[in-house]
Amino acid sequence: MTKSHSRKLTHFSDFNTLLKILLGLMVIMILSSTLAYAETVSVDVEGNSFDVEYTTEQVVVNSIITEYEPNDDYAGLIINVEVIGDSGTLGFIFDRTFFDSTFDGVEDDFFVLVDGDFANFIETETTSQSRTLSIQVPAGTEDIEIIGSVFGDSTPEPVVETPEPVVETPEPVVETPEPVVETPEPVVETPEPVETPEPVVETPEPVVETPEPVVEIPKTQCGPGTILKDGVCVLDERCGPGTILKDGECVLDSTPKPTETSVKGMAAELVIAAITTFVVAGIIGIILAIMSKVSKSND
Repeated sequence: MTKSHSRKLTHFSDFNTLLKILLGLMVIMILSSTLAYAETVSVDVEGNSFDVEYTTEQVVVNSIITEYEPNDDYAGLIINVEVIGDSGTLGFIFDRTFFDSTFDGVEDDFFVLVDGDFANFIETETTSQSRTLSIQVPAGTEDIEIIGSVFGDSTPEPVVETPEPVVETPEPVVETPEPVVETPEPVVETPEPVETPEPVVETPEPVVETPEPVVEIPKTQCGPGTILKDGVCVLDERCGPGTILKDGECVLDSTPKPTETSVKGMAAELVIAAITTFVVAGIIGIILAIMSKVSKSND
């Protein structure tokens, strides 16, 4: 019984040891899959070798090649990779003297393609000496292309020509004597006098204007209400009856009328008064006759 019990304890201790070893291996595998490893690879650019530092997480870098077209401002890195998990991360630290992206002397963005498609990446750090990229690598990725504009040491540095200082030397002043020019005396030719004909003055004949004879028309005065026409005083028919023309306007005729008019008016008034008297007397007589008849009938 004692031996069998000791054998069971020995077997149980061996099992615990194996379990601890398995757990340790699993932890190491998990840590190895999650930790990022920093590595360095040598890259050749037109005969010049550069060390490129990169970090990987679940990504294996197989090779890095370069492409460069200086006339087109194109410089690229093609990285062949293998993803050992669902996805991975690849980081690069590019020294500006090795690889950079600029445009017209100003810093520009990199382009990153994963199997020909645009990749998700960020530039995590930018300094005056280096630029750091972090690229997301999906599962199944084979090639990653990073596009910039220049490999730093592969292009000659621009030669800056410093212009030589221009020293202005004053030109010597040479006094040249003024040339003496003898001017010949002008020859004045006096033209011969030309005979000018005497002007012919035509005197116009005097025009004598004979004045027309003035015929004086004797003034004839006409009375009121008449006008002078063809030398005879006639009635002024320009104004209505009872008016005369005075100072160019028709006004009432203020001259006294003949006495016949007043006599006729008086005679008419007398006749009317007599007729009125007879009528009144007849009416009174009728009234008196009626009154006398009434008084007789009462008696």
